[in-house]
Amino acid sequence: MEGYLSLQWCVLWWLLALPCLLFGIYRLRKIMDTDREVLPLLGVTGGFIFLLSSLKLPTPFGSSSHPTGTGLSAVCFGPWVTSVVCAIVLLFQALFLAHGGLSTLGANIISMGIIGPFVGYLIYRILRDSRAGIPATVFLATASADLVTYVVTSFQLALGAVHPATADIASSFVLFLGIFAVTQIPIAIVEGIVLALVFKYIVLLKPGIILRLGIFSDAQIAAARGDD
Repeated sequence: MEGYLSLQWCVLWWLLALPCLLFGIYRLRKIMDTDREVLPLLGVTGGFIFLLSSLKLPTPFGSSSHPTGTGLSAVCFGPWVTSVVCAIVLLFQALFLAHGGLSTLGANIISMGIIGPFVGYLIYRILRDSRAGIPATVFLATASADLVTYVVTSFQLALGAVHPATADIASSFVLFLGIFAVTQIPIAIVEGIVLALVFKYIVLLKPGIILRLGIFSDAQIAAARGDD
């Protein structure tokens, strides 16, 4: 929330987030120039980020537990584009829903829009050509993106909270992790299941988009669709 991170950390997170966002904008423009037919899917993934991350459960120390929805965008468009979509969502939430803040926007972009999606995307790339299958791959990628977001958030709070939980950074980090774990682990599991089902629906409805973006192969899509 606004005012929960000290000024120097707010500035630092903003400085780290800005180059990622600029490169994300570049990648987004390339996608839009190359194939505008994927824009509806981009809108769907952005809508899920906005909807899921708005379902917040307040926790102590100025943060909240909630799904993130960023894993689906990371799988479909990669982490760089996801950072831009997530930044737009977080800005609107800060301005109109009192969810997050403008000074802490850089920190929230780093945790929810950059590092979380990067880990989810990495897991997707590792499992994409394995025998895990599309549903399991999407589940693990999206659930991991959610959980890692809150590991980073715990670290950010331990480093730069105006009123730290303890005097020791490591102890504060463990304390924040413990607070988030109670709600965030089940939330991440449910989010992974929901987004895996959403992706399966996309595969059934618009498999051509999945192929055009190179997310999964034709054989994997056929297996997920149950085709002979």
